[in-house]
Amino acid sequence: MAGKPNQQDGILILDKPSGPTSSGCLQTIKHTLGQKKIGHAGTLDPMATGVLIVLLGQGTKLAPYLTVGTKTYKGELQLGVITDTYDRQGVILEEHPWEHLTKKEVEHEVLLWQALTHQEVPPVSAAKHHGKPLYKLHRAGEEVPVKTKSIHISQVEILSLDLPLVQFRVTCSQGTYIRSLAHSLGKRLECGAMLTSLTRERCHPFGLEQAHSLEDMIADGEHFSDRVISLTDALPHWPHVVLDEEETNEVKNGTWLLANVHDLPLEGEKRLFLAPDQSTPLALVEATMRNNIMHWAILRGLWSA
Repeated sequence: MAGKPNQQDGILILDKPSGPTSSGCLQTIKHTLGQKKIGHAGTLDPMATGVLIVLLGQGTKLAPYLTVGTKTYKGELQLGVITDTYDRQGVILEEHPWEHLTKKEVEHEVLLWQALTHQEVPPVSAAKHHGKPLYKLHRAGEEVPVKTKSIHISQVEILSLDLPLVQFRVTCSQGTYIRSLAHSLGKRLECGAMLTSLTRERCHPFGLEQAHSLEDMIADGEHFSDRVISLTDALPHWPHVVLDEEETNEVKNGTWLLANVHDLPLEGEKRLFLAPDQSTPLALVEATMRNNIMHWAILRGLWSA
């Protein structure tokens, strides 16, 4: 590579490879492509592949607004095996017969995922107990507390049933552990189950069709900037409003705009992306009542100092 690209401001949709951690992928981009200010929205386990939203420069300010959307995963699980991580990368703890199960029984239990409202957090995960990640407690041989979390599964699709293997697609809320879904299925079927593969196909509003491989980016660093989605386009699902010069200065001074200023749309919209023109980001705002009057409160300023 002739030279490292300049620091970019925006987001990059990475098709994460299986093997490295999400942080490991970021370190590669950071050091190879010169992106010192970098983060990500929504971690993927080392085994998993697929959509990882990488935040660059000013794009790191968007993390809270890109992690909350629904996620769609394609996965495979295997019945009859229990591991300490709930997936094939863990240590096998138990093996049980599964041959007595019918495809209809398995299908019924998989589809019941959609009725779940809570799940157990894997004992080998980044979830914390008294400020310490569970995986560190596990590695140290300490007792790992059973923790649960709220989830919402909006769609479940069975792609194939070739027992003991089950391929599926699931759309779920932020932070859902797919390996916990596999583990809970194994408990209900009383034979155990582990996740064997996982691909995140979509992290709303972005999908695999927009993703770039880590290998291709490193090999073609000269065109890295061409792969970066600008700040202005990083929240395509948020309505965009262009302000005039006076309104722009008011926002930069921290002023909450009245909801009826400049015909800003309010009905049905709770958050907006404001800009002084079509290509320059200004701020993210949210509809908020102040003194019984609706205003657009500034969530995050995006302008350069």
